[in-house]
Amino acid sequence: MFRNYIKIAFRNLWRRRGFSAINIVGLAVGLSATFLIVLYISFELSYDNFHSKKDNIYRLIADVEVPNDVLEIDRPALAVPPHVKEDFAEVEDAVRIMGLSLAVRNDDLKFKEENAIAADETFFDMFDYTLLQGDETTVLKEPYSVVLTPALAKRYFGNENSIGKTLKIKNEDINDITFTVTGIMEEAPQNSRFRPELVISFSTYFNGVMTHINDMWGTYDPEAFVRLNSNVDVAALESKFIGFLEKYTGEQMRNDKSIVTLKMEPFQDVYLHSDRNQGMSGDINSIYIFSIIAIFILLIACINFINLTTARSVERAKEVGVRKVIGAEKNQLSRQFIGESIIIAILAFLVSVVLSVIALPAFKELVGKEISEGIFSNPSYILILFITSLLIGALAGIYPAFVLSSFKPVNVLKGNFSTGTRGILLRKGLVIAQFTISIALIIGTIVIYNQMEYMSNQELGFNKEHMVILETGYVPERKMLQQKLEGISGIKSTSYTSSVPGVQGNVAYSLLEDSNKEELAVHLDAFFIDYDFINQYGLKVVAGREFSRDFSSDSVAAMLINERAVSLLGYTSPEEALGANFSQWGKKGKIVGVVQDFHFKSLQENIRPLSMTVSEQGGDFLSVTLSSNNMAQTMASIEKEWNEVMPTNPFNYYFLDEAFDRQYRTQQRFGKIFVNFAVLAIFISCLGLLGLAAYSMLQRRREIGIRKVLGASVSTVVNLLSLDFMKLVGIAFLIAAPIAWFTMKSWLDNFAYKIDLHWWIFALAGITASIIALATVGFHAVKASLANPVKSLRTE
Repeated sequence: MFRNYIKIAFRNLWRRRGFSAINIVGLAVGLSATFLIVLYISFELSYDNFHSKKDNIYRLIADVEVPNDVLEIDRPALAVPPHVKEDFAEVEDAVRIMGLSLAVRNDDLKFKEENAIAADETFFDMFDYTLLQGDETTVLKEPYSVVLTPALAKRYFGNENSIGKTLKIKNEDINDITFTVTGIMEEAPQNSRFRPELVISFSTYFNGVMTHINDMWGTYDPEAFVRLNSNVDVAALESKFIGFLEKYTGEQMRNDKSIVTLKMEPFQDVYLHSDRNQGMSGDINSIYIFSIIAIFILLIACINFINLTTARSVERAKEVGVRKVIGAEKNQLSRQFIGESIIIAILAFLVSVVLSVIALPAFKELVGKEISEGIFSNPSYILILFITSLLIGALAGIYPAFVLSSFKPVNVLKGNFSTGTRGILLRKGLVIAQFTISIALIIGTIVIYNQMEYMSNQELGFNKEHMVILETGYVPERKMLQQKLEGISGIKSTSYTSSVPGVQGNVAYSLLEDSNKEELAVHLDAFFIDYDFINQYGLKVVAGREFSRDFSSDSVAAMLINERAVSLLGYTSPEEALGANFSQWGKKGKIVGVVQDFHFKSLQENIRPLSMTVSEQGGDFLSVTLSSNNMAQTMASIEKEWNEVMPTNPFNYYFLDEAFDRQYRTQQRFGKIFVNFAVLAIFISCLGLLGLAAYSMLQRRREIGIRKVLGASVSTVVNLLSLDFMKLVGIAFLIAAPIAWFTMKSWLDNFAYKIDLHWWIFALAGITASIIALATVGFHAVKASLANPVKSLRTE
């Protein structure tokens, strides 16, 4: 009997092979898309799970409160970690980790290493980064120690044993110091928040660079982590930090009119759940959205599969009647239909595995991460996919199995059979569900695309075109380099600054005179610039004047602020702020000008209060504005001058517009993933609608034939058949619109500057869905209306 079921199943599949192919492909695409999304979500959720001590590790963070502002920082003051370890028995260990960009050379080999960190000697003990060579307790103990990955060791030393070899390393704090290789570390896993290729000892900073680093209570630079003993009450420990800070820096806080609050974040929450990460983070909201999309795609695939299976099964009503006449029992027929459905689902599973293998490389490139070595790297996922396929097959087979097996043979053989009102309502409900999801995804796609376009094309308030940024560091030769570059014909202007738009800069505790003539403590983002920065970047001075070499006091006692800082100080106009006193990092003077607000950070953030002061050193970012002609030749000339003036420094540069747009890379990637899977979901929905259309035409062949005999035109029949489906799309739109509005509004709330949810977005989504539905249904409607009515009536 079982062999007979299998034989009949494959015979029916082959007889309607076009229909079967659509059914199998629709489910396979849905399974494959869901599988890829699950791989991505699983990878994101696995970040830093490989650390064996993760449950007891916490990140130290700080809130610095002044009268009108609270600065939420993702790290504590430099002095906090070692003193926390000394003062609290609950703390077993502490480590500081500082991200670095280092110029590294070995003789003529020189490179800029961006994936570098400085870490305390406890780094390899707290975190499970595997040392291939070296002792984890000593590799970072001594100053000027460096640990490399095998790839970097090979880059600088070839195939030689690099332990004990030396490298010259420098940045703005370390000036061409000789480091000794003390260890080789295995490359960090892809799902690691820190993936250093080079680690230098934090103790280096004690040895002539910043000797008093453990007493710096006002400098917030490296991230810091503590490992607590087991069963520590975290809330109780945090409450003790109040007295701890009072002991070491209470007097300073009172002098600064500030309150510092020290907190701890669970290490496993940092990547996805923290709202104070400077890069190196994921987004839990994206995980939620992609989880919903995966459920939607799988749901659409199930609905599609059920509709197509139902449409096919109605053709076999007479077969059921014949089988029942010759003695087939209801449970035998049920098993046959469910079994056939499961066979189709298994075939879809096999196709989905092939599709996943083909699509995985492109998907990894889309998400920008090596989320999996291959779809078979985790067999449990394949098993889950297979079980899911079986469940879908069984679910899809239940309806036709029990409905068709319950038909009375006499009625069926006479041609009087129907699946009933409940069956019609079920199928219409399934199509409404499909198009509700599809319309919501179309709305989401339009909103995300427009928000990305808005962010890319928004006026930022400064010039970024043809701007090249060189990071020179505080080397003596940098001024000479600037002079040399200004002599190149393809260069319009240059300027030095401590930061550039789009790059994380300094935040300065400042005392400024407010509108009540009182001293107000504020946190200001701070740019230290030279005299040419304002003109080069095209910043608009709305009150007062810009810095000028004609005023000797500008280098020591002048400040520019932006309009946001004017509002913070309580002034009603920029002119009122002119002449106000300031004190910042040891410099005192007066505000001489106000610049129009410009976006020096991502559009996801509100413009913050900003100060600009002249620095004799200027900073380590050299901005170079190029003419639009012969840019390649100009860049070659810049590189030539660089190599002549600073031969020991690797030549590295980037264009400002590209660097600024890089801030949106995560959101752009999110948008691309969303759009791709939305298109897949809509495609599968069309297959589902195709199934219901085919079913409906089969059910209404007699009606169509009668209408044509009575003189109905093709267009009349097509309009009649299409109208029923358009009603379903209309109902789906009414359900989808408010759901999509709420979801997209919540997503847009992550951006300080965003588009409005205009009515036309929803109208466009509705029109798009209607066109898709008409195109899908229209094929069958036209085919049915063109059929010979005599044949239709004769076969009924």
